[in-house]
Amino acid sequence: MPTTTVLDAPFANATATVNDIVLDVQGLNVDIATARGPLHAVRDISFTVRRGETLCLVGESGCGKSMTSLAIMGLLPKAATRSARTLSMMGEDLSRAGRSRINALRGNKMAMIFQEPMTALNPAYTIGEQLMEHYIYHRRASKAQARDRAIELLEKVGIASAGQRLGQYPHQLSGGLRQRVMIAMSLMCGPELLIADEPSTALDVTIQAQILRLLADLQAELGIAMVLITHDLGVVARIARNVAVMYAGQIVEEGPVHEIFARPMHPYTEGLMACIPVPGRTLPGGELGTIPGVVPSLVGDLKGCAFRDRCRYAQPRCAGDIPVRRTPQGQQWRCIKTEDGVFA
Repeated sequence: MPTTTVLDAPFANATATVNDIVLDVQGLNVDIATARGPLHAVRDISFTVRRGETLCLVGESGCGKSMTSLAIMGLLPKAATRSARTLSMMGEDLSRAGRSRINALRGNKMAMIFQEPMTALNPAYTIGEQLMEHYIYHRRASKAQARDRAIELLEKVGIASAGQRLGQYPHQLSGGLRQRVMIAMSLMCGPELLIADEPSTALDVTIQAQILRLLADLQAELGIAMVLITHDLGVVARIARNVAVMYAGQIVEEGPVHEIFARPMHPYTEGLMACIPVPGRTLPGGELGTIPGVVPSLVGDLKGCAFRDRCRYAQPRCAGDIPVRRTPQGQQWRCIKTEDGVFA
């Protein structure tokens, strides 16, 4: 019979050593003040990312993926508050760092690629000015040094005639080129941590594949710890080592990609997998799986499993405390369902 362990510390990474952990997030919460009370956008999120590792955060829109990334980067809106048992990068406590220290780290040791480059890039400045600005600030480099670095990285991300591109404005570039510029910008100072928030969503399918391949190659070459946010499980299969599935502000399942794809344990993950067409098994014109219902409100007191109103396995005890279970292979899920399919 399979062995399942109930965890005392939910979604803790038991295999990561202190020396190779770049990002350590334990018990992260983000609350947003609303007229009806606090909205619990992120609830008790825990994960670690090691050097050279890619973790994918997946889930439907509104599940808290982007809010998690903004909380790590210190870019939350004014109405949001952040708390965590641990929030550290390379051993440094980000939750206690002041604004000046966060500014020194952001764009330098930790960088972010935003979902829509046209809104992330300033239309009033050239590509070169935007690439060079924070390299000069963080590295105290000359303009000539910053220009050389910008050209080097534009070439690395596959942009031809890089020197000429420096004088262009964002609106003069295609969507794919703008996203490549964003990637080059994030790498200017050689960060230890890279967060990519759905970097291929706004692009057509062909360019998406190129951008994802580029990110994977750069991550492997430079040994960066990367958090990739997406709602596309196909992307996860191609690029990630570990995946964390989010629902209603929580991680409901986490573990190695091959384990979760082979045998999803949480009913929500199972439902997501059923929505994906499988070559050779899904007939042309055939129906794909669906998840009925809607995401519950995250305002006010929240108890039990947030997925229970949409779950075909739901039972009365799903309204109470939900255990987090773990297999010896490192797969973890938040459900009354055990590894052998028993609801206990």
